[in-house]
Amino acid sequence: MAKTKVLIVDDDEFLLEMYAMKFTEFGFQVDTAENGEEAVKKAKADPPDVILMDVVMPKMDGFDLLRNLKKENAAPDAVTLVLTNLGQKDDVEKGMKLGATDYIIKAHFTPSEVVKRVESLLARKNK
Repeated sequence: MAKTKVLIVDDDEFLLEMYAMKFTEFGFQVDTAENGEEAVKKAKADPPDVILMDVVMPKMDGFDLLRNLKKENAAPDAVTLVLTNLGQKDDVEKGMKLGATDYIIKAHFTPSEVVKRVESLLARKNK
């Protein structure tokens, strides 16, 4: 069976590596991008099954990334998760309105818990 592809988008190199390592440990095929522009290109070229994105990034923030993925029809079937420390109700609502499958506050979840959350969203989607 083909590995589930996850694209992790974050401008924080430490977090990017930490999440990439964790998802790899759990058997995912991982690709990373350091900003939204790079993420859209990668999603169009090789659509991932899951896209995890931070909101606060240079060039294109996570909300613009959600908009652009939709506009470009890049990875239309991907499960999209906003993974950020922006926990205001308005931010969560905005992310969900823009099409995010889920919205996770980084500070509330360990990387392993984030992987488990992704696995349960994929299981639900594939039912």
